[in-house]
Amino acid sequence: MSAKQVTVAVVDDSPSTYESRHVHDVYDQIASHFSTTRYKPWPIISRFLSDLPTGWVGLDSGTGNGKYLPLPLERPGAVHTIGLDRSRNLLEIAKTAGDIPREVVWGDVLGRGWRSGAFDYAISIATIHHLATPERRQQAVERLLGCVSAEHGRILVYVWAIEQDDLSKRAIPVGGGDQIESQHAAGQDVFVPWVLSQQQPRAKKPRRQKNSDVQAEELQALEVAPQTFHRYYHMFEKGELDALMQGAAQSMGLVLGKAEDASEGTPGVEIVQSGWERSNYYVEARRWRR
Repeated sequence: MSAKQVTVAVVDDSPSTYESRHVHDVYDQIASHFSTTRYKPWPIISRFLSDLPTGWVGLDSGTGNGKYLPLPLERPGAVHTIGLDRSRNLLEIAKTAGDIPREVVWGDVLGRGWRSGAFDYAISIATIHHLATPERRQQAVERLLGCVSAEHGRILVYVWAIEQDDLSKRAIPVGGGDQIESQHAAGQDVFVPWVLSQQQPRAKKPRRQKNSDVQAEELQALEVAPQTFHRYYHMFEKGELDALMQGAAQSMGLVLGKAEDASEGTPGVEIVQSGWERSNYYVEARRWRR
């Protein structure tokens, strides 16, 4: 299968307006079709949720169709994950993820819909890369760090990477003439196409046989041309997501490192692991207080 034609994007409006036009509006229009392509949990995310203690309550920030809300499948109901998303149409799908009622909330990943430390854990999968500036992306990480317990909270973040594997359907333009001065040095802002094939139901065959040419014209009129939507993404480069976590921790006054290395009473966050998996970068972090 040929790679999708990904093009360089330029943020030419206020970030929130730009995201509304090139992210939120698009997902509301493609929600049903998009959901049919998002059903298989990724291994590291599944393992993260499987390792959580029974009874923990968490947040899926940017839940989409809610495919992670039923996890862990081997311990149904062991943890309770609440889904948050800006797309009402995706939330309509998410609220019955796994064929049982789920708790979902319509809202923004940059919002303050929870008290500090309300959750034991939080995940943000393929969401932060839709935010149009480095400041907003860091703010989203700050919201995740702030909404989990300061003593034991755990978070996991996934974003798309510039470095795509051989199975990827995307070819990312980087460097050279495609890079423009107004773009930020780290990563690459792009538009990724989504082709929505819309087929209207065919009319019932008329009782009288019509001229074949007329029939062909009528059938052709019933065909709806595929519609292409362009979603904004910031494709992350190596080290950029870790730097985002470090910047968020510093902004919040958190020590970055292991708890045993800090003085008593110090709040901090430890990066448990980070890396690249199947065209994505991820980082797992743990809150602590000495």
